[in-house]
Amino acid sequence: MTGGALLADLTPPTAGRPTDADWAAAVAAVTGLPADGRVLLICHVNPDGDALGSMLGFGLGLRRLGVRQLQATFPGRPEVPEPFQGMPGLDLLVPAVQAYPDPDLVICFDVAAVSRLGELADRLERAGTALVLDHHASNTRFGGIHLVDAEAAATSVVVEQLLDRLGAPLDREIAECLYIALATDTGSFRFDMTTPAVHEMAARLLATGIQPGEISRRIFDTRPYGAVRLYGDVLARTKLEPAAVGGRGMVWTYATLEDLARHGQRPYTLEALIDSVRCTAEADVSFVLKQVAEAEWAVSMRSKGATDVSRVAVALGGGGHRLAAGFTAYGAISDVVAAIRAELARGVGGEAVETESAPAPGAGAPQSGSELQDQQ
Repeated sequence: MTGGALLADLTPPTAGRPTDADWAAAVAAVTGLPADGRVLLICHVNPDGDALGSMLGFGLGLRRLGVRQLQATFPGRPEVPEPFQGMPGLDLLVPAVQAYPDPDLVICFDVAAVSRLGELADRLERAGTALVLDHHASNTRFGGIHLVDAEAAATSVVVEQLLDRLGAPLDREIAECLYIALATDTGSFRFDMTTPAVHEMAARLLATGIQPGEISRRIFDTRPYGAVRLYGDVLARTKLEPAAVGGRGMVWTYATLEDLARHGQRPYTLEALIDSVRCTAEADVSFVLKQVAEAEWAVSMRSKGATDVSRVAVALGGGGHRLAAGFTAYGAISDVVAAIRAELARGVGGEAVETESAPAPGAGAPQSGSELQDQQ
């Protein structure tokens, strides 16, 4: 299957699970590689634990199967977030500019839309075969072969199943990558997608001898002092709107580039901030605006269950899951929040609730309009 029209399908299909034919095609794509076949693994920009863990875990599995020409990469700045810098398989990573220009097989992990591939999107058209492993219901079915399971708690669930079908041994290094991926996307096994099958998979991974306590301390419970101070500043400006979302409540905050600079922190430090906001008892919906550039914001959204935030994110150009989604916004904070508020009101059949405008941001905050753009 060649890459000629791989970027054409941008319409999210009905959520489903891979068929036997899909699994067979994926296995054939890997086992049919020539001895010198080049394999390029790609996960989404600003990789989280599931994206990076799924990609590196699968890469290590391919290495065990004898694949010799193998690279892993992601778009944007070639920087691995500090909590993941001890993950096995990091030696597979190369900067995007050094990635194979025309691989025989490209495999995408945890990527719901082509836009999340950034400057690496062209590899899909240049590749001999393109395989997509994902668990987002909003996946647009780009690429050639799709292993997209919207019922899976994490992309690592799909990865483990494919590795098993390929006959790859499950050793401690692979298991650690997949465990990190599974634990991060299930919120340390606290989210609704944590099914009996998830715990059964975790048991298989733990049986290899990995240390869950040490992994959890490294991934979830270790932050530099600057990050603690940064969180304090950002949480201090949190706003609660109890009348929003038809009375279900909405809580939100924002973090600027000035905040990061003041505390000497990198942008990935903010990834876990949403977890500190979403615990607010009076709100079903929570979101955090994280400044990316002068007029650009990465928006992370969460729901406790009564609201489908993926519908909101898709409407504003992004995607995700019912309980966790996101998008990229352009404009002033007040405009972005107003767009979210209005879309949430639409979902409950009401009008946007008039509330106090957003507090004035610090230096470098956007002053332009509120055009919203895509990011899952």
